[in-house]
Order: sequence, then structure tokens, then C-alpha cells
Amino acid sequence: MLHGSLLDKILLFALPLAASMMLQQLFNSADVAVVGRFDSPQAMAAVGSNGAAINLMVNLFVGLSIGANVVVAQCIGRNDSAKIHDAIHTSISLALIGGGILLVWGLTMARTILTLMNTPADIIELAVIYFRIYFLGTPFIMLYNFGAAILRSKGDSRRPLIALAVGGVINVILNLIFVVGFKLSVVGVALATVISNVISALMIMRNLMTEDAPFTFRVKELMLGREYLVRILRIGLPAGLQGMLFSISNVCIQTAINGLGSYASAGSAAALNFDFLVYYIAAAFTQAAVTFTSQNFGAGNYDRCKKVFSFTMCAGVFFTGLACIVCAVWRTGLLSFYTVNHEVLSYGEVRMLHAVAFLWMTNIYEITGGCMRGMGYSALPAVIILLGCCVLRIIWVYTVFAAYNDFAVLMNVYPVSWLITSIATLSAYYVIRRRTFA
Repeated sequence: MLHGSLLDKILLFALPLAASMMLQQLFNSADVAVVGRFDSPQAMAAVGSNGAAINLMVNLFVGLSIGANVVVAQCIGRNDSAKIHDAIHTSISLALIGGGILLVWGLTMARTILTLMNTPADIIELAVIYFRIYFLGTPFIMLYNFGAAILRSKGDSRRPLIALAVGGVINVILNLIFVVGFKLSVVGVALATVISNVISALMIMRNLMTEDAPFTFRVKELMLGREYLVRILRIGLPAGLQGMLFSISNVCIQTAINGLGSYASAGSAAALNFDFLVYYIAAAFTQAAVTFTSQNFGAGNYDRCKKVFSFTMCAGVFFTGLACIVCAVWRTGLLSFYTVNHEVLSYGEVRMLHAVAFLWMTNIYEITGGCMRGMGYSALPAVIILLGCCVLRIIWVYTVFAAYNDFAVLMNVYPVSWLITSIATLSAYYVIRRRTFA
């Protein structure tokens, strides 16, 4: 990451990572697809409408894993073996603590959260069951995310992909066995998700335990080093809070969708799978921007940091744009994997055209914010994205949507918020870059 050509290394890092996250989403989408095809629109809505509520807390700790990635990567850039070891063991300790907090929160707050989200009466019982079972696996979700962040900090995005692939295949197989074979409906897909997360986490931890020093993980050496904890929190907490607040705005949007009935919830849930698939391409290049910038910034290679920004931005917009075109053109066929109900399909197509088709815009603010985090500036992009993509969306729900009460109008909030946030984030980045690289 510190020497030689950049574009090929960025692509070799980002594309497997994009495949990894997209694969994860495809396997998670199997939950929605299986219940949508083999159960009922209500079961499909119950599973799909949980996403915003689940991400509300999970994103906070996944954001902290970004801090772990940056801290370990900067230690690698400085070639400090002792600090690499301590940063890794502090990161895994934080993952275990975060997973425990999420487990308790999910079990105790499920019904309260889903009731506040105006979940339709015909799906709320199923939604509560899925929510609680899903959170049984959150300690393993955290272990996977922090462990994968550590591997990616040294340029390894291949083994996290393999771990996800294995867990995902098992998830699909168990979905079919539990739902089609044993008729377990929502319970079946939730259990399949938990088991797959356990397997992926165990594979990642085995990878870390067999790494060469100083990357070797040992359970008996778990620690909470104050220096590393503070740095991880300083960089990762703003990103985590950004993700959490992002989810709050999505909870508000999901609440508005729920108010339109279970068919709207089911259609939105189907299209949301493609929303995630496209977004994860941008997220992969954002992670590349964070990692490459962190190592080069730690080594004082400021000109190389500028090239990282340019290459990740161009590649991210290009690959995401292609995916957006595919989703817009073949929207009906893609959505039919999840449902054949015409009313559900009509809602899904609206989301594909008004939101998913414009997702290439997320590269602009995500990659820009990632470069700033790699330079150690994490709070500013979090605040900008909070205002542009969270506050604005909440205002839109309670003003524009409230006035028209139309699903398409609600979906228009996405491209509007992406445009405004992108302009603000780019402006902040160039100001910081001029000041830092002078």
C-alpha cells in the first residue's frame, strides 16, 4: 500500500471486499426471498421491515470497527510490531463487549422499538420473534466485523470473503430446510442467520489465531489498552454514531412506509436488498480509501493520499453506476426473485427507480469521508452526513411526505439528501487537505 502502483492494488483490495459484502447481502436476502416465496407477504414484511431497527444499534459498533481498522493500519504504516499486537487485542475485546451490549438490548427492546415504528398489526408478532432471535447472534457479528477489519488493515480482503461465503451458503441451505422442510417461517430464517454468523465469526477468529506475529491473536492476551481504546473510539465512534443516526432516519422512513400497509413494507423490503447490494460497492471503495489513506498518512506519503482519493472515487462511481443501471433496467425481473404479488412488486419498482437508481451518488460523500477518517478527521464528516442524510430525511418525512402521503414522494428524499451531503463533504475535504498536506 505504501509503494508502487496504486490503482491495481485498490481494485484488488476493493473488489473482493465488495464481493464479500454483496455476498453477505445476497445471503441475508435469502431470508426475505424464502419467506416471500414459500410463506406469505406478511412474513416477508416482518423480516424485511426489521432491517432499519436492527441497524439502529448494530451500526454503532460496526462503526467502531472502522476505528480498529484505522488504528491497526496506522501502526502497520509505522512498522510498530508491539503496538500492532496491542491494538488487535484491544479491538477484539471491544468487539466482545459490544456484542454483549447488543444481545441484551435486542432481547429487551424488540417489542418497544417495533411498536414505536408503527409496525402493522398483522406482522408485529412475527417481527418481534425475528428481531429477538437475530440478536442472539450479535456477539458473533461483532467478532466477524472487528476480525475482518484487522485482516483488511493489512490488505487481506480475501479471507473475510471466504468466511462470509461459507457462512452464507449454510444460511441459504438452512433457510430452505427450516422454512420449506420444517415450516418454521420467520423462526427458521432467523435461526439460519444466527448459525451462519457464528460460522463466519469462528472462521475469522481461526485466521487471526494462526497469523504470524505481530498479528497473532491469543485469547489469554485480551486487553483494553487505554491508548488504543481512546484512538479507536476517537475515530470509530463518530463513524458509529453516524451509522446509528443514519438508522434513526431510516427508522423514521420505515415508520412512514409501515403506515402505508404491509404490502408497501414488503415491496420496500424487496427493493431494499438491491439498495444494499449497490451501496456495498461504494462501501468497499470507501474501506479501501480508509485503509490506503491510513497507512500512507501514517508514513507521511501525502501525495499518495491524494491519488488514493482520486482512484477510489473514480472506480467507485464507475462500478456503482453500472450496478444502478442494471437495477433500473431489469427491476421487474430482479424483484420477482422475492415475490410474485403484483401489489408488492409495484411498490418495489418505485423504490428501484426513485432511490436505487441514484445510489452511485453515495460514493461522493462516503469515499470523501473515508479519506478524512484515514487522515484522523472523523467527527467532521460524521456531522456533515448527520445533517445531510439524517436530519434532512426526518424533516422530509414530517413535511413533504406528510403533505402528499405518497410512496414515490417518500423515496425522493434519498437522491435529494445524497446530492446535498456530497457537496458539503467535498467542500470540507478540500479545506482539510490544503491545511494538512501543506
